[in-house]
Amino acid sequence: MGFAAPSLKGRALRLLAQREHSRAELQAKLARHVQEGDDLAAVLDELEARDFINAARVADSVVNRRAARLGTQRVVQELRSKGLDEALVRATAERLKDSEFDRAREVWRRRFGSPPHSLQERARQTRFLLARGFGGDTVRRVLGSAEQDDPGLDAPGGFAGDEG
Repeated sequence: MGFAAPSLKGRALRLLAQREHSRAELQAKLARHVQEGDDLAAVLDELEARDFINAARVADSVVNRRAARLGTQRVVQELRSKGLDEALVRATAERLKDSEFDRAREVWRRRFGSPPHSLQERARQTRFLLARGFGGDTVRRVLGSAEQDDPGLDAPGGFAGDEG
């Protein structure tokens, strides 16, 4: 005697119990489990109506999990990949802009902790921060403020007292 496969609603609830999912994510994950007579759209409509699927909570979840390590650009990319409404994505990006410099500075501090002492090292630190989705202006500010905080460094790639 075998077990009956879980219903679409059961599968959806199990996924939602693990973490917040957008409607588009659930649709993609559940599509391969649709059986004859199943109405995936109706199941998703019911879950949305009962607030089990909530786009704002999905956005908040992504921000809470990822923003400390990623720049606004990468967080926005992740939100879009989840099929969230563009207005919600833009509003979330606006919320993140205020903390972009502080978040980038903390990511830089944990990874490097000291200013670049060569052009190659500066390029490496720049690539690191850019790859994590921090904007170019933010990266320049982080590295510039790090260099200003180091009294032994006169200019990018140079030391105080170095005469050219």
